[in-house]
Amino acid sequence: MEAFSDGVIAIIITIMVLELRIPVGAGFGTLRPLLPIFLSYVLSFAFLGIYWSNHHHLLQAITHVDGRVLWANLHLLFWLSLVPFATGWMGENRFDSSPAALYGMVLLGAAVAYLILTRVLIALHGRSSVLANAVGRDFKGKISIVAYGAAIPLAFVESLAACVIYVCVAVMWFVPDRRIEKKLVK
Repeated sequence: MEAFSDGVIAIIITIMVLELRIPVGAGFGTLRPLLPIFLSYVLSFAFLGIYWSNHHHLLQAITHVDGRVLWANLHLLFWLSLVPFATGWMGENRFDSSPAALYGMVLLGAAVAYLILTRVLIALHGRSSVLANAVGRDFKGKISIVAYGAAIPLAFVESLAACVIYVCVAVMWFVPDRRIEKKLVK
């Protein structure tokens, strides 16, 4: 499951980078119109890196999977596979309302899917498992869901404010979740 997920995330990142178009012209000024596209790519690359890193830590804390886990993992990968589309649409349209809202919906879907995957793994391994103890109340995960839920309607009022919320969530998660690492070392 880990190798499959790693491969899917690598393909998603590859798709995103292949969507970056080379500008016509050799001057740095030809890059200016591509700035929104590049910024949306950087944000999405950061989110995918965050999911990859935390997914890796999550799987280090488990001993086995079942069908429920496989489907929960596919659910997460489904939402992550939509990131290139949402990223491209948002960047091409300079963070306009509808693309920014859709981007938030994709992030919300991925966050909920990750929460479900975590809960399914905890149910499989038990409430006293290393994973359950490491995840705890999952404050950052729940705050992320609330932030995305608030940013989606905000995108229709002030799309850049919604994007600032997305950036803040990414910054909050930028350092990989060390709870699992700490529990595995003990």
